[in-house]
Amino acid sequence: MRMSELETYLNQLLDITHFHDYCPNGLQVEGRSEVYQLVSGVTASFDFIQAAVAAGADAVLVHHGYFWRGEDLRIVGMKHRRIALLMAHNVGLLSYHLPLDAHPEFGNNIQLARRLDFTETSRFGDQNIAMEGTLPPQLANLKELRISIERTLSRTPLVVGDDEKTVRRVAWCTGGAQGFFDEAVQLGVDAFITGEISEQNVHSARESGVAFISAGHHATERYGVQALGEHIAQKFGIAHQFIDVDNPV
Repeated sequence: MRMSELETYLNQLLDITHFHDYCPNGLQVEGRSEVYQLVSGVTASFDFIQAAVAAGADAVLVHHGYFWRGEDLRIVGMKHRRIALLMAHNVGLLSYHLPLDAHPEFGNNIQLARRLDFTETSRFGDQNIAMEGTLPPQLANLKELRISIERTLSRTPLVVGDDEKTVRRVAWCTGGAQGFFDEAVQLGVDAFITGEISEQNVHSARESGVAFISAGHHATERYGVQALGEHIAQKFGIAHQFIDVDNPV
């Protein structure tokens, strides 16, 4: 399909004009006008681009792209190496940040919820990105929830809380959403799940009694872009491959 058609479809599907974001959403680096092979990944790192080029990508689709608010505007150093590699192989870069977090079907938060068998009941946080919901009946306490997350994400989460604590209501937001913790506490949930944790969150969790689970920024955000890439492949009949470049954070 034509890159212009792909970008238009994604921009409309993810409703990018609805969000106030920290970076531009949509096409960030222009490449080939026709897309036959789409490669998706979490972050447009140099290693990811190398792997995508080796896989024959015409375009890459990521959650973490470039041109973040407050960063150096110059295309030098690391940014130059990444963009130069894309341009040398004429590979286009499509990036969607908050719109991909929030999407009700392909978003990071709903995709994580489906893998953990959570039931969404409401949303909260800035631009209604974070979710609140309930656990499946087979999970009764924090220890069982921790084990479920570890099995699903294939990594051990950092947990602040009592293993025997009863957990029925949870709030979650993938990535670096530790700033939503206080709001989650006010909702009266039993546990909050995100990708990262800050020093003050430890004290807040201990004093509030609401468990804090830091399950990995990268680990919690692998699923939205995969689901979106697979949707594009099925809808438009192009090839799609997800490439996971591991990140311990």
